[in-house]
Amino acid sequence: MLVVFCLPTEAQQAKTVPRIGVLNATNAPFQREALLQGLREFGYAEGKNIIIEYRSADGQIDRLPALAANLVRLKVDIIVAVNTPAAEAAKRATTTIPIVMAGGSDPVATGLVASFARPGGNITGLTIMNAETAGKRLELLKETRSSISSVAVLWNGNNPGTILVFKQTQLAAQQLGLQLQSLEVKSFNDLENAFKAATSGGANALVLLASTPITPHLKQIADFATNNRLPSIYDRRDFPEAGGLMSYGSNPADTYRRTAIYVDKILKGAKPADLPVERPTKLELVVNLKTAKQIGLTIPPNVLARADRVIK
Repeated sequence: MLVVFCLPTEAQQAKTVPRIGVLNATNAPFQREALLQGLREFGYAEGKNIIIEYRSADGQIDRLPALAANLVRLKVDIIVAVNTPAAEAAKRATTTIPIVMAGGSDPVATGLVASFARPGGNITGLTIMNAETAGKRLELLKETRSSISSVAVLWNGNNPGTILVFKQTQLAAQQLGLQLQSLEVKSFNDLENAFKAATSGGANALVLLASTPITPHLKQIADFATNNRLPSIYDRRDFPEAGGLMSYGSNPADTYRRTAIYVDKILKGAKPADLPVERPTKLELVVNLKTAKQIGLTIPPNVLARADRVIK
């Protein structure tokens, strides 16, 4: 009799533990740790008072819809979608489960939300707004080496967010009088051909636009840029940390940590439609002086003075 009466109670307790699905195009441990850190700040501990279901496409974006559908079948309470393709896959999979974006480009331009102030529907979260800072990254390259005339851009045309950033980069290049060499990288196998094209095309600088095939291979790209003495820039600090020259953009770890704010509010009853989408409040410039020396470049004092972090 005791066993019979205890079972419903245990089942009821299990249902009260929130289950969060994390949908990501790549497997990035620092993103997971940043999210967990943010959740700990609100009193959540994985495996104790919150359950997290991680789903990674391991760089294969076409796997995201099936992974999103899997999380829906599990009846998770919230889906945290890391980057634009993950958010799009989650949006197609459900119109009822709250979705929290963690990063990604302009969600209004990509059609994920109705507006920043009132997103509507079941999606809200944080954006890194890379398109808005695309021009600034080109300006920084030009300031760093005034002789730059041709810039190779590594990007992925399969990512709607990256397409927006590429278009803004094109506009900025025209305004700065720079030639732009488009090098699409849709898979890891495209990298070597992109390197050869950049070399043969006479590029004298390199811009990386964040996307799934590029992000996991920053060290290889940084080595290519250094070996060919190309000033290079990315939107995240992990590129100069991997040996690239510079980065300018929001702090991704801070973005993933702050995702917990939305998770907590939604678990406490808030509706995604009523939670404004957060844009980056601080952009950081990171410069790797060791790399600058390796490519024979002296970083101008006016650029160095604006750096939030200098790697020596």
